[in-house]
Amino acid sequence: MIRQIIKIDEEKCSGCGLCAEACHEGAIGMVNGKAKLLRDDYCDGLGNCLPVCPTGAIAFEEREAAAFDEAAVKAAAAKKAAEQKLPCGCPGTQSKTIKREERVRPENAAGGASRLSQWPVQIKLVPVNAPYFDGAKLLVAADCTAYAYGSFHEDFIKNKITLIGCPKLDDADYAEKLTEIIRLNDIKSVTVVRMEVPCCGGIENAVKRALANSGKMIPWQVVTISTDGNIID
Repeated sequence: MIRQIIKIDEEKCSGCGLCAEACHEGAIGMVNGKAKLLRDDYCDGLGNCLPVCPTGAIAFEEREAAAFDEAAVKAAAAKKAAEQKLPCGCPGTQSKTIKREERVRPENAAGGASRLSQWPVQIKLVPVNAPYFDGAKLLVAADCTAYAYGSFHEDFIKNKITLIGCPKLDDADYAEKLTEIIRLNDIKSVTVVRMEVPCCGGIENAVKRALANSGKMIPWQVVTISTDGNIID
């Protein structure tokens, strides 16, 4: 059938992932760092993705396309939710709290102590009702920040519950998961640490949406790291 559907200009796409987050039907995904319309029948043609695109890479077009299949969209969403709740048996997804003793390190000692206080750390893997979220100061960080900023453990991870992700490479809507974490738990504050590159805006945007959708008033801040490893704001 001929109907209105979105099209994505790959050359204009910055890979920020905001459109994929805005598409609740799951029609858009990130493939090789670029947004892509994955299934015609998942696109309702309403264009919720258009206003969030910072580069104007998304537009409407009239073309031959499969009809919007609302039942298939709901089934896919239900399957995804079930998969997130079911244990896969992988030790890497088992939730645990890590207790650490404070140690005085000599000034000339190499390296530094880990400040990570829980596992897992990936946003996609962490259970929304993990006990360590109760009363937590939440750190939501882009993957690259810990590599770019040398004192990341001491300055950011210490005394916080850490969640990491990459909005450019992960095919996931962080906002939904973060909303549930904030809504279901007594989160005291949220610190977002991102890189200065545009695609990292996706993780900041996801936290903003999660805070708004949770209905809670929680102190939060954003720290931006430059590609040469400095804090720039």
